[in-house]
Amino acid sequence: MDYQVIIPAAGSGKRMGAGRNKLFIEVANRPVILHTLDVFAYDPHCKKIILVVQSGDESHFKDILTGHPGHEKIEFVFGGDERQHSVFNGLKAASEQIILVHDGARPFIRQHTISRLVQSAHDNGAAIAAVPVKDTIKRADQNQVVETVDRSGLWQIQTPQAFRLPILMSAHKQAEEQGYLGTDEASLVEKIGLPVMIIESDYDNIKLTTPEDLYFAEAILAKRKMGDE
Repeated sequence: MDYQVIIPAAGSGKRMGAGRNKLFIEVANRPVILHTLDVFAYDPHCKKIILVVQSGDESHFKDILTGHPGHEKIEFVFGGDERQHSVFNGLKAASEQIILVHDGARPFIRQHTISRLVQSAHDNGAAIAAVPVKDTIKRADQNQVVETVDRSGLWQIQTPQAFRLPILMSAHKQAEEQGYLGTDEASLVEKIGLPVMIIESDYDNIKLTTPEDLYFAEAILAKRKMGDE
């Protein structure tokens, strides 16, 4: 089933401490963004990659994407002040019935997870990738434990998040009208009262946020090179 993907890539990466867009940092001698784009570039069902960037980064993105197999699928869009605004800008360039939103700094998404998300979004309207919470969760007030939360129904949310285009567009428009900033695209859809389904992903689908995450990224790539696909 065909889809298009919006990849927000306009962040500053302050927590990474790199002094530049973290998607330009190299993992296994390739910029992070190339690893992220690989899965979509080689998927024949991905009809367009909408890359949302800062205007000052566009030329550098184009340079590193030269020769990449996904180059011809990519349409550049400029980002907004917040991630939500950047996604909305990207959404205005979308045309396929099913739209995915995926973090540019999450390079290890599996193809079979994407396929399941697309199918669920087609059937149900909205679907998100997630993994069950493994750690004990406690709620605290001023650093004092108030309660231990039952984790049996808790999920750690990832991307991609997949939607029928009209649903996500409606959710973004209402959020814009109300001045509401959600934590992710699914939260905007929840706010307009529509259901969001969960597709279980895997724990390798990490987001590269801090310098420590780069060690995990190298380990995941090494594991996959040994044949864990």
